[in-house]
Amino acid sequence: MAGLAKNKYELYKCSANESIHFKFVRKEEDLEDEASTFLPEMTHQVFGENESIFGYKDLVVEIYYTAAKLTTYVNLQYITKIVPELHEGLKPDDVIGQLRDVIPAGFLTSRDAFINSIPKDADFKPFGKLVHSFNVRREGKERQFEIYKTGIESPGFRAYHERLQTFTLFYIDAASFIDVDDERWRFFLLFEKYKCNGNPMYAVAGYMTVYNYYAYPTKVRPRVSQVLVLPSFQKMGLCAEMLQTFYNDTYSRKEVLDITVEDPSENFQRVRDYVDVKNCQGLSSFQSEKLLKGFSEEMQKEACEKFKLNKKQARRVYEILRLKVTDMGDKEQSKSYRLDMKRRLNAPFQKNGRDFDKLKKVLQPDEFSATLSSITEDQRHQYLETTFQENVEMYRKVLERLAAS
Repeated sequence: MAGLAKNKYELYKCSANESIHFKFVRKEEDLEDEASTFLPEMTHQVFGENESIFGYKDLVVEIYYTAAKLTTYVNLQYITKIVPELHEGLKPDDVIGQLRDVIPAGFLTSRDAFINSIPKDADFKPFGKLVHSFNVRREGKERQFEIYKTGIESPGFRAYHERLQTFTLFYIDAASFIDVDDERWRFFLLFEKYKCNGNPMYAVAGYMTVYNYYAYPTKVRPRVSQVLVLPSFQKMGLCAEMLQTFYNDTYSRKEVLDITVEDPSENFQRVRDYVDVKNCQGLSSFQSEKLLKGFSEEMQKEACEKFKLNKKQARRVYEILRLKVTDMGDKEQSKSYRLDMKRRLNAPFQKNGRDFDKLKKVLQPDEFSATLSSITEDQRHQYLETTFQENVEMYRKVLERLAAS
């Protein structure tokens, strides 16, 4: 009997990842266009580890935004929901209450009010200073984009940023809201510029946050913190354009020592690698004959002076470009490349570093709890070979994109 009751209530349990429907609205007709709807990549940062919502049958959570001003509309649709008096005291999850914790106050719950707000996007002007504009050709159509740089002091941007940063919780794992009152934060905003009835209009497409860390004695070290290209605009090369725009902004700043990235995802690291390799491939120290001799101080220095790359990223660029000029079918060249990379990968066995966590992927918990000195040679070789292959696979993807660009 208990099993039957459990199955009965399973109908009222749904996946938050599938129930939440985002939409950016440029015109009223978009409300009925299912093709413009997109789903979150994750919801555990809002709805808990199980990423589920209980208490509703066939739930759809509509979270709609006007494309420019991000005026927000939240609505729940469902066939039926749990009623405590009829369902053994069980209560449905307070979905709106959970969303209030992450979506700024003032969002609309009236569809008519939201529809009336759509035309107000016409007078939207991007915040800050225009630093780059470019075109992207997709499906035979030319699309125009603009990137703006701003600080939190720009009038109206604080409230705008509160709405925009909500998306990080649904698309960036381990994301958190930043302290915008710290004046060291800078923001790069990406917009598509289009025309409606002959008038210029804007639609937000993504953004990037950068924090200017102090570097003794008189320098700063900008760190890329959060980077997001919204789903409707992905696979268009926009992240690379945004990153390069930020880079260009730093090159002329004498106080910039080098650039770092905060815990990059694999996808972002691949974009970063592509941009850095594209920039560095023309430098004299990264030419074929020098690459085959190994990573050098000259490479590190030139990459830093020209493109503000830190040592770790300069070394990574070297490994990618050396793979490009290495004949992996040649036994000697292949062996030389493998040994060169494995010498770097061996570093965690000498000291605790950021790569230390990677050992967890190839060791059992009881093995990992032992000291590094007790790791067997077989275990160490397994780690080195697995990580080498993972790196080569990622490097090849970067080179494929470079060849296609």
